[in-house]
Amino acid sequence: MFESGSTPAAVDPAVQRQPTGSSGVTTASRINSHNLLRGGRDLLIEHAGQEYRLHLTRNDKLILTK
Repeated sequence: MFESGSTPAAVDPAVQRQPTGSSGVTTASRINSHNLLRGGRDLLIEHAGQEYRLHLTRNDKLILTK
């Protein structure tokens, strides 16, 4: 799924973890969309056996489709 030599966002050092809540569970991760797309306009994401497409439009909007 990932290009040769690339790392998934979950282990990418560019991912910034948000502070944990009182339960000790991390509530969210933050990654810059340009880092996620790596200079491209489309990213294929596999989730629960399904494929999704994240697309950056000409108007600088993100669209996620199944």
